[in-house]
Amino acid sequence: MTKLAINGGTPVRDTYLPYGQQWIEDDDIEEVVKALKSDYLTTGPKIKEFEEKFGKYVGVKYAVAISNGTAALHGASFAAGIKEGDEVITTPITFAASANCILYQGGKPVFADIDSSTYNIDPKDIEEKISSKTKAIVPVDFTGQPVNIDEINAIAKKYNLIVIEDGAHSLGAEYKGKRIGSLVDMTTFSFHPVKHITTGEGGMITTNNKELYEKLKLFRTHGITRDKEILYNKNESSWYYEQLELGYNYRITDIQCALGISQLNKIDKFLRRRREIAEKYNEYLKDIDGIVLPYQEEYIKSSWHLYVIQLELEKFKVGRREIFEALQAENIGVNVHYIPVYYHPYYQKLGYKKGLCPNAEKLYERIITIPLYPKMTDKDVKDVVEALDKVLKYYKR
Repeated sequence: MTKLAINGGTPVRDTYLPYGQQWIEDDDIEEVVKALKSDYLTTGPKIKEFEEKFGKYVGVKYAVAISNGTAALHGASFAAGIKEGDEVITTPITFAASANCILYQGGKPVFADIDSSTYNIDPKDIEEKISSKTKAIVPVDFTGQPVNIDEINAIAKKYNLIVIEDGAHSLGAEYKGKRIGSLVDMTTFSFHPVKHITTGEGGMITTNNKELYEKLKLFRTHGITRDKEILYNKNESSWYYEQLELGYNYRITDIQCALGISQLNKIDKFLRRRREIAEKYNEYLKDIDGIVLPYQEEYIKSSWHLYVIQLELEKFKVGRREIFEALQAENIGVNVHYIPVYYHPYYQKLGYKKGLCPNAEKLYERIITIPLYPKMTDKDVKDVVEALDKVLKYYKR
């Protein structure tokens, strides 16, 4: 049997393959340079242009560009009117920001368990967790597979709740033939370098509700406006402005938006390649014993932000940690998405205990994210498969 790199053998790859990475080309750089040479570095025309093109792409009336994906979630929570004493239901299998945004507004995150097949939040458990204090639901499109939007919207309507869809993983994904971004009250997106398009750091909030749109625009600029339609004192000169809310400086720059526009022009190419890689993994990995491949609902079209395998640990002589570290030693940049949010020490100090979401906790112990991003070559994909085969065979019972 081939000796593992972690035991002194030769790694499958000479160079490290990250789990995710941006794809920046010369035309992206040229657009950024143009922005740097323009009259506006921030609060200029590129922001509106990016918002309009993004809104058109996802099929929504209003889009608000913001400094990052966490700020997008914070802004949506603010616009939803979440305040102290309110409860908001979300999933534990997500990055902490999906829950932190509730805390920012003084609310309390309530964690609903996941569906064991899709790994997305389970609508049945959402309904079970609703109380008289529940104000909103923050479902997360984990790995790029949209949540069950129809069921969640039906629950929201029944209990008069707002839905904030965390679409950080799902730009370009489709739910029953419609792109994510216009199907709930508000949807948030992230443009971190590992996401589908990047602005370095950046985010977007989309909505079809004009009232929410106006609140979001205020929120990202200190709560300050010059819009005479909403000023209290409408008779002052053009220099005049008013602070109407306690907002933040969550502005995004023209430099970032210039990059975002260029990247958005390539989104179809990026998505096509992500889906090709996922199909290759599905084909190459189906015969490797000891792993469960991602399940996809037939009515969705994933944007494949992540490819997450689940280990059947009972078939191996070691645990997830040993397998993970062996793959890293083979120069395969595996990761784990995610540690359940309420496992974090900060949430433990707030009084959350393990045992809240059994399905999520069981999943966490078994999952590994393998590399998937558009710039990967077919050789990169085969290296990942080879490393998995090598490591899993070595540790097989």
